[in-house]
Amino acid sequence: MSDASTPLQQDLMRRIIDVIHDDDLKPGARLRQNQLAARLSVSRTPVRIALEMLAEEGFVQHEPNRGMRLATIPPRVEKPETPPEDEELLVAIARLRREGGLAEQFAELELMRLTGCERTPVRHALIKLEGLGVIERRQGYGWQFLDPVRDARARAESYDFRLLIECAAIMSPEFSLSADWIKSMQSRHEAILSAPWTDSSSVTLFEMNAEFHLVISAASGNRYIKEAMHRQNQLRRLSNYNWQHGSDRVAVTCREHLEILERLEKGDQDVAAALMRKHLMGARGTAKAR
Repeated sequence: MSDASTPLQQDLMRRIIDVIHDDDLKPGARLRQNQLAARLSVSRTPVRIALEMLAEEGFVQHEPNRGMRLATIPPRVEKPETPPEDEELLVAIARLRREGGLAEQFAELELMRLTGCERTPVRHALIKLEGLGVIERRQGYGWQFLDPVRDARARAESYDFRLLIECAAIMSPEFSLSADWIKSMQSRHEAILSAPWTDSSSVTLFEMNAEFHLVISAASGNRYIKEAMHRQNQLRRLSNYNWQHGSDRVAVTCREHLEILERLEKGDQDVAAALMRKHLMGARGTAKAR
């Protein structure tokens, strides 16, 4: 990737490359800006810029009057780890939002004042949240959250919806999950269980949790289930960055995930779906207790 690109553009290029691999696209496949923008929950402009940068590297080809086509398959790009100080700032933003200290619309200077952080780390945090579909730039000045703070009823409805789609995803006749991904996810869960818990650990926990549920949903082979799960992750990201359930619940979550992964590894979809239902109902009960 170009060193001149912004963090948002780099992240968007990485996500487009993930789509290419996840959908098993072949050279010659058309890459439609509007479809990618909807799938990645961003506007068409950053998608166009990211595709142009992929074109500069020879992976994408522009055809006059026909748009962009995949020229060759780009290698996957590892997602960079978030430095601990950046994670602390993301947690602080999540806490301010939950407690009402940060309105739906806000300015960068206001966030600097509330967090006591300099402009550069604040801007990096905002760019990251923009790339994740949590906030967007306002026309002219400032930022705004894309969704209102979710109340208890909204959280319960989210879990009810996920109970429908995630269990169905596992039972799909087309369900297929990479053995390498299962091994990687198991190792990451074990690492969370063995590491000391801090407030900033909630960012790492959520992103691992989000990937766990998204990839299992995507393994159904149903693009609509995958898109719905991606949207659910966006909706719950900020509230989960400000983890309120303690380290005991972290251990429960990780062990339940590991049990589901073990069953999926063995190809036992019936039991895995039942365990997923139990896991989501337990999480819904915890959310209601908040």
